[in-house]
This record gives sequence, C-alpha cells and structure tokens, in this order.
Amino acid sequence: MPKPSFSTQLLTLWILIAALCGLLSVAVWLMLSSALGERVVAAKQQAAAACTAVASRYDLSMQHSGETNVDLMHAVLDLVLIQTDGIEGGFWTTDPPSKASSGFVAYAFPTYGGSGLKRDIPEAETPLILRALKSASGAGQLQAEVVSSGTDAVLAVACPVPHHAGLLAWTLTRARPPLGPYGERATAILASVLALIVVLALFLALTLRRWRRNLMLLEHALAPGGDFEHGKRLDRFGERDLDPIVDALNRYGERAERLKRDAHALNQQLAQAERFSMLGKMAAQIAHEIRNPAGAMRLKAENALAGDGARREAALRTVIEQVGRIESQVTSLLALTQSVTVRAREVDLRAWIDDIVHTHESRAEARHVSLGADVAQSGTQPVFDPAQLARALDNLIVNALGHAPSGGNVTVRACCAASDGGARLRIEVVDNGPGVSPSERERIFEPFVTGRPEGSGLGLAVVREIASAHGGRAFLADDSNVTCFVIDLPWRPS
Repeated sequence: MPKPSFSTQLLTLWILIAALCGLLSVAVWLMLSSALGERVVAAKQQAAAACTAVASRYDLSMQHSGETNVDLMHAVLDLVLIQTDGIEGGFWTTDPPSKASSGFVAYAFPTYGGSGLKRDIPEAETPLILRALKSASGAGQLQAEVVSSGTDAVLAVACPVPHHAGLLAWTLTRARPPLGPYGERATAILASVLALIVVLALFLALTLRRWRRNLMLLEHALAPGGDFEHGKRLDRFGERDLDPIVDALNRYGERAERLKRDAHALNQQLAQAERFSMLGKMAAQIAHEIRNPAGAMRLKAENALAGDGARREAALRTVIEQVGRIESQVTSLLALTQSVTVRAREVDLRAWIDDIVHTHESRAEARHVSLGADVAQSGTQPVFDPAQLARALDNLIVNALGHAPSGGNVTVRACCAASDGGARLRIEVVDNGPGVSPSERERIFEPFVTGRPEGSGLGLAVVREIASAHGGRAFLADDSNVTCFVIDLPWRPS
C-alpha cells in the first residue's frame, strides 16, 4: 500500500485539529450550560428554603396575628439568613402604610461582604423582586422568578407569611459561575483561545491549500513530457520552502543542458577524428586498389611495345579492363565521401520498389537468379528521399545478385513495422547465397570490406550512410538460413 503524500498527511492533521476544536467548543458550551442550569436549581431550592424559614419563624415569633413588628422582622432575617451565604431578603406587604411606599417593610443581608450593615434594597433587582412578590400574592403560594445573563443568574423567591394576610417574605440570590468570581473571565479567555485556535486552523487550511496547489504544479512540471523534461525553466512559487527546490531543479536543468551541448561537441569531435582515421585507412586502401591495376597496365603496355599486333590488342583489352576497375573504385569512393542531402517526400512504396527491381531483372537473368518483390499494403505512404534510398537499395540488390548461386533467388521485401517509437519502414534484401562469415559480420559495413574479389567494398558503406542520413540504420539480420540485409527507417519522420 503506497504511503500518503506529505500534503495529504498535513491535510489530515488539519482536519483532526479542526474536529478537536469543534468538539472542545461544544464540550465547553455544554459544560457551562449544564452547570448554569444546575446552579439555578440549587440556588432556587436554597432561596425557597430560606424564604419559607423566614416566613414560618416570623409567624411563630409573633404573639398576635395581623400585627407588624419591623424589629422582629429584622431579627428573624438576620437569624435565618446568616446561615445561608449570599442570600438577602425581607418582608413586603400588599397594603403599604402610604401610597408613596413600595410595600417593602424590612430588609437584611447578613452575609454581605462589604463594610457595615446593608439595609437598602437593591434597586437593580427591585422589578424582579416585585414580580415574584405579586406572583406569590396572586397565587397564594411560593413563587420564583429567574433572570439569566450569560453564565450568571439572579433569582427572586417570594412566599406568603402564614396567618398574616397581605404579608409576604422574599429572598434574593445569585447563581455564580462555578469557578468563582473569576469564572466569567476565565470562560471569556477560554473562548478567546478557542477562537484563536479556529483562526489558526483556517490559516493552516489556506496555507495547506496553497502548498497543495504549488506541489501539484511542480509535480506536473516534473512529470514525463512536462515543462522540465522539455528544457523549460520552472517559475518560482514565492514559497520559502519550495523556491530553493525550484532553484536547484533549474540549476540542474541548466547543467544538464550544458553537459548535453558539451557531449554533442565531443561527439562531433569524435566523429571528425573517426572520419580522419577512416580517411587514412581509405587512402591506404585506395593506393593499394589503384596500384595493382596500374602495375598490371604497365606490364601489359611494356609487353605490347615488344610484341606483335595480336599481343598489343590483348594488352589494350587488359588496360581497358583495369581502367574500368579503377573508375569503379573512384565512383564508389566519390559516392561515399559526398554528403547525403535528404529531400524527403511521400512515395508510393510498391511502385518505387517495382521500378528498382525491374532495372536489375536483366542482370538477374544473366546470372540465372530469380529476382522478386514482396510489398505489404499500408494505409499511409512512407516519407523518404526516393533517389538516395534507391542508391542504397541498388547496392544491396547488386550485392545479393553477386552472392546468390546460379538457380538461386533474391527477394526484396518492404513493410510497415510497429515499434515503441512509432511506425517504421523496413526494407529487406534476402538471398540464399553462402552468407557472411562470423569474422566479417561486425565489419561488413566498413569501407573496402568485401567478400568478392571483383567488389570495391564501398557499396554497403554507402548504404549505411544513406540510412543514417534518413534517421535510421542498416544492418545484417541474424538469420542462419538466408542472408538478409535490412534498412530500417522512420515511416514518416517528424
């Protein structure tokens, strides 16, 4: 199983971070919400118990029903509320002594944290207290009112005082954050941290997206057939981590291109050196090939001067024959040394081969050799230089006719062969002659290497040069039954 890429791993890590942040946020919200509800319920129970205790204690302490004793009220409030931290309370009547009065008779907050005794009713919570008192007065039983604000809540509880019509006791408390006075601030800090984490996660997501896009662009540029393979310079991404890689790849490409140019120059120098070496060998071979006919001509000429008419006539025939031999050598040499200029065009392969074979039929008949052609059909026509390739094919046919035995056969075959590099033109000249000895197979295409005494040894060298000029090659196929020379070229060169 392939290992995931670095960008995929980072993306997975970001998804996990985002999921954890979301779960943590939900957990904190649920914790605070459930904690607030639990605190409100507990505070409500505590305030209700205190209100009931204040009302019953006052009722039990009064000797006469219907009377109002403010001092006793304060004493009862101080006695009961001192036992419950954070609860304040008082008494309220539905029949105030004056219209200007709000109905509050007594008030106490024994556990107040400030200095001195607190006797003033909290103004901010007065509407909440009055709402609870009026609700309890109308219902005739304990009632509670709650006002929530974020993680904090204020509760007001009111209850009727037994045997005292129109008199109600009330208590007020607050459901504080679970972490104490700094709980709200801690919650705000935690929320800020979570928000910061979410922002960082979003920033990381954008960064990963940009990284992934740049890595995909770099991957496409480095893929087979991409810009880098075609020698194009890669553009920088503006990323501090990726730009050094891009610069290194560009330097590598420039160095590879420079090495390619140097290698091409060295190949040219090597080719030139090989050509000079070949020219030296050719000069030695030419001197040898010309010196032998020239010596024979000299000897015959001297015999002719000293002989009669018949001897002179025979000597002249020999001289003409040796001159023809020298002329053949010089013609083949000129064909080899002249540069091959390819003028490629579409060619009707069957008609072209039939014409070439037809020109050699008389030679084949004189040697009692069967000469034929076999051309495979193809949907398109090949592209090559018909004149130059005709020279090469002529040499191969002449070579095959020279080696085929009397009664033998020579076949010219042509077809379109498929290969990894595209369609290829394959021309074969096959004969059933004695073949090529293993010692000569490696040197058969070199100049002046021949298996026939009357041969120049330049024909196959010309074939190799013409095939190379077309972007192909000429070679002797590995076949133990027949001798098969092959010319292999691109079917339609670019």
